[in-house]
Amino acid sequence: MTFHTLNELIAEGVRGRYILVRSDLNVPLDGSTVTDDGRIKASLPVLAKLTDAGARVLVTAHLGRPKGAPDEKYSLKPAVARLAELASFNVALAEDTVGRSAKQLAASLQDGEVLVLENVRFDARETSKDDAQRGAFADELVALTGGNGAFVDDAFGAVHRKHASVYDVATRLPSYQGDLVHAEVEVLRKLTSDTQRPYVVVLGGSKVSDKLAVIDNLIGKADTILVGGGMLFTFLAAEGHKVAGSLLEEDQIPVVQEYLRRAADAGTEFVVPSDVVVASKFSADAEHQTVPADAIESSSFGAEGIGLDIGPDSAAAFADRIKAAKTVFWNGPMGVFEFAAFAAGTRAIAEALTVTDAFTVVGGGDSAAAVRTLGFEDSQFGHISTGGGASLEYLEGKELPGLSVLDR
Repeated sequence: MTFHTLNELIAEGVRGRYILVRSDLNVPLDGSTVTDDGRIKASLPVLAKLTDAGARVLVTAHLGRPKGAPDEKYSLKPAVARLAELASFNVALAEDTVGRSAKQLAASLQDGEVLVLENVRFDARETSKDDAQRGAFADELVALTGGNGAFVDDAFGAVHRKHASVYDVATRLPSYQGDLVHAEVEVLRKLTSDTQRPYVVVLGGSKVSDKLAVIDNLIGKADTILVGGGMLFTFLAAEGHKVAGSLLEEDQIPVVQEYLRRAADAGTEFVVPSDVVVASKFSADAEHQTVPADAIESSSFGAEGIGLDIGPDSAAAFADRIKAAKTVFWNGPMGVFEFAAFAAGTRAIAEALTVTDAFTVVGGGDSAAAVRTLGFEDSQFGHISTGGGASLEYLEGKELPGLSVLDR
């Protein structure tokens, strides 16, 4: 793929022009408090470049999954407030997306200022499967830019969606790839072509069904796949072990068994934990103990025990594999890291990534939240993706609409 770049747009001249930017402000909230501002910080460089060059910047973004109508719980207010705190330029938020507030504030926007439109998903047309409906919404967004606008997609976390603010506006305006999207694509290319080996992939998270397609595509490409998180119990069951009350997707057992067979033939090694931390219940203060992974029901909790983390032996073994690698991709925590008693496995993976000589990629989503929650700095890793779902779909080999539409 070949894209027009942000630097090309700036070289053409943007002073006084309205530039529509799709940013990723989809951050986790605790009430009205942003608990992880990584995506906001990642959006700043492109906005700063444009405002420094004198552009009048209109930002579209989403937060959460509202039902196609305004919902205060999903307002961009907290995200924009944090953006304004971090920014060196003036930032305002419209009360709507393409309504009276958006039109009035856009008309009064000055060179070097930013106006964020309210959550685009407050308009049902944003995510509509109907091309005409999405197109009509895109037309209203484009109308805010006047007759000499341009579009910059800098929201990698949304490029796997064929949504109006991602896809359809790009068919209506001269379109450019933002620096963040460019950086993400370059990183992911390193994971899919000319990858330095050994290539180790660490997969966690709650459900194996969420990772099936990426696992399928990694067999034969990755040298080693380390399995943790809730999905490990489906792997254990596929190997014939009982998992007590742990999370289990029984319908995926045959699929996992087939993956294990294929991997052996393709030269990819699956490594499943040898020990797990089993708790009496899903709670931060639950009683817990470490047991062999093939004897989970031997814990004092019997068939009621719930596996909530990989054990210390497994964490050490995983860390050794990471330290010996040349390329590492990590997506999904090893346990319930939000509970201190079950965060050790995830912490061990993060620590190993900070000391290995490998090129390391943290695949966004819960993994990115975990490393920050556990006190690590972004700079300690080769790259922290802003797009969990988009990263996985890229690695699955899927076409991403938000990228393909920018291909010139």
